[in-house]
Amino acid sequence: MLDRFPDRTSADRIPFVLQLVGYKNSGKTTLTAKLVARLKHAGYRVGTVKHDVHDFDMDRPGTDTWKHQAAGADMTAISSLSGSAILSKGPEPLSVLLAHMRHLDVVLVEGFKQAEHPKLILLRSPEDRELLMLANPLLAVVWPGAAALRPAIAVPVYDLAEDDAIAQAVFARIPARER
Repeated sequence: MLDRFPDRTSADRIPFVLQLVGYKNSGKTTLTAKLVARLKHAGYRVGTVKHDVHDFDMDRPGTDTWKHQAAGADMTAISSLSGSAILSKGPEPLSVLLAHMRHLDVVLVEGFKQAEHPKLILLRSPEDRELLMLANPLLAVVWPGAAALRPAIAVPVYDLAEDDAIAQAVFARIPARER
């Protein structure tokens, strides 16, 4: 694939960051996967970041990287012919995670509600409307009852099933880059 930024170093690149924010089971992961597929099909280099409020287990006991982490390493990296990963003890701010993705065109972020990036707010019910009060830029709202919400707010509102329209709204917000 051709480099979208041929005359810029990865340290100069700033990918377009879009947050998908909503409560559990609002459709964030489903929509993220759909957007990743569409962005990749359009030729973008795409990264994702997931904020998990629960603990997660990424490395299996007994592997070398697990042993490194168990011994107390603050950060462990692994690279092979098929991929690379970085494991870190403790939470990292979104800015640190994004610094590892500067070579990408677009990064989709699930969560980190207070970060200051454009957001798709996913609502499950009217009680979730408090998310509309986030003091950060809204790109659009996704809600199963979209038709009822459309006249009430100033940003576009989509039903979760309207993934074509949501993808087009995202594409429209990605800044044009020199080719």
